[in-house]
Amino acid sequence: MDLFEIRGGTLDVIAEEAEHQDLSRDSTIMADREARPPRGVSTFQRFSVGTNESLHFEPCEDSLPSPTPPEDELDDDNVFREGETEGEIVTVRNRLQGKVAEMENFAGHLEEIFLTVEENFGRQEQHLEQHYNDVLLTLSQRYDERAAGLEEEKKGKLEALYKQLLACGRAMDASKELIETAQKVYRSQDKRLFLKAVMPTIKRIEDFAKEEVELTLSTSLEFNTPLSDMSDVKTMMDSINVVPAPSAPVINPQMPNSASQTSLRVCWSLFSDDTVEYYELYYRPVLEDTPADSSCAPPVSKVKVKETHCTVADLLPNAQYELWVTATNTTGISPASEKALYVTVPSPPVIKQRECTSCPEAALIRWESGNTNPVDSYTVELSEMGTDATENAITESIVAVPTCQCVIQLQTGRRYLISVRAVNIGGPSDRSEVITVSTTGTLFYLLEETAHSCLSISEDGFTIFYGDEELPISAMALDDNNTFSRCVAVLGDLIPVRGRHYWEVEVDDGTEFRIGVASEDMERNSYLGANNTSWCMRHILTPSRHKFEFLHGGCSPDLRITVNPVRVGVALDYERGTLSFFNVDLEQHLHTFHCNFPKYVQPCFGLDNPGALTVHNGIEAPEYAFI
Repeated sequence: MDLFEIRGGTLDVIAEEAEHQDLSRDSTIMADREARPPRGVSTFQRFSVGTNESLHFEPCEDSLPSPTPPEDELDDDNVFREGETEGEIVTVRNRLQGKVAEMENFAGHLEEIFLTVEENFGRQEQHLEQHYNDVLLTLSQRYDERAAGLEEEKKGKLEALYKQLLACGRAMDASKELIETAQKVYRSQDKRLFLKAVMPTIKRIEDFAKEEVELTLSTSLEFNTPLSDMSDVKTMMDSINVVPAPSAPVINPQMPNSASQTSLRVCWSLFSDDTVEYYELYYRPVLEDTPADSSCAPPVSKVKVKETHCTVADLLPNAQYELWVTATNTTGISPASEKALYVTVPSPPVIKQRECTSCPEAALIRWESGNTNPVDSYTVELSEMGTDATENAITESIVAVPTCQCVIQLQTGRRYLISVRAVNIGGPSDRSEVITVSTTGTLFYLLEETAHSCLSISEDGFTIFYGDEELPISAMALDDNNTFSRCVAVLGDLIPVRGRHYWEVEVDDGTEFRIGVASEDMERNSYLGANNTSWCMRHILTPSRHKFEFLHGGCSPDLRITVNPVRVGVALDYERGTLSFFNVDLEQHLHTFHCNFPKYVQPCFGLDNPGALTVHNGIEAPEYAFI
């Protein structure tokens, strides 16, 4: 029977059985509706699927109802049971369909094996036919050589016999002539003629008698039958039954998740049904700086195994390895397979905590790869911390992150434990060190690479200092497009999430400052608030009073603030397009910029005279900040 007929027939039977089971279950349900048993005994059965994928039926014992339940309660209970039964029937049907799909896949696999056996049989048949053709050709050559030798021997014997026959004929002719001559002399009547001829005749007879005539055969009538050298034919015949040397194995490409930091799982296969006693797997690390023909190339290691797979240990993390394999049996060693490149799992990344920021709705996590070889992607894992500072057992993962940073959407007012894994084809690395992220408020750090050369930043990254001494112009980074050159200022790194952000700034009475936000593309040789890409609150000391300006594009509204704020709150709302300033101590609104920010902005801080300024962030915004 054809494999496709078997496959189709089996699947049809499975489908018919599934339909029959569905119909039987539907009929059972209808019968149950028509002939409902007493309420004290429940005939409802719950379907469950075990690990062996077979169906089990477990009686579901319901609690005994009240003696006189209302009819509405009976109907609702029946409806619930019917709905639950139908749902479980759908579940069972889906499982049966899954089994059908699995059997279809298995049938496809059998079909591939069938084709492979046919191909191997054809190849073996061709190999056997070639062997026998070679044997027949060798035997034919031996026959031709032996027949030619016999023909030459026959020709030589015939020529020798013919020469001997000619010699006998000449001897017989000479003897006949002498006899006839002697008879003539004997019959002669003339005595004088008799005496004259008798002596020469006698002389001739004596001479003829002295000649020896070969009366034995000069050649043998038997033919030589030497044994032919058939050793090569025997070798060829024996080689038909001898196991041939294996063909070159085929090393498989690396499978996903087949490695660790120090090990690789390697698999290979053969083209045909070769007999193999063992395999030898060779491997060595691939060093980019070492030429292929260099004598300093890393040494080759070897592992001897009997299976078509092997796990190689004691390797370097995130390193490339070159591997090849040979097969050996009693006849010989196969050629080496083509070389394949495998990689071990990367080392854990290193999270750059000073460059990680967060806000009530999200967090921006940055890290370093920590690997010399490229990494395919990264996986960010996070779990929420409970109120008792314990880690939640449920861990969420963000996979296939292509770069060394990721914005994660979070819930407000929670604490999270976040780690990162590096991933390549070998698998994921171990977790990085875990950092704690809070979504109570917006948390960011000051970017030292943007700071003016006269500014100093504290170790914790939240306070800036402007000393009395000034650096010479030659020491200022005037050629650095990322560093402020005229305004003594610095930018903060704000997470790129268009939500609400809040932070506070603490300053001394005698400090002239600028605080606000600026676009990333703001010109660094300009003052904060003097252009269209920055919005800021400026404090100026005059002989008579404290003056405050709210600058954007060099313009400021005419406002007077009677109480000098020591702690200023800044509220940025992307959705409403507002930037507001508050006196935190008095909960007093100072001013609001209305602007639909087309791009993300960053906090900015500047000092116009020697002094200090401290940023407070990661705090919860007060209720009045976003009214």
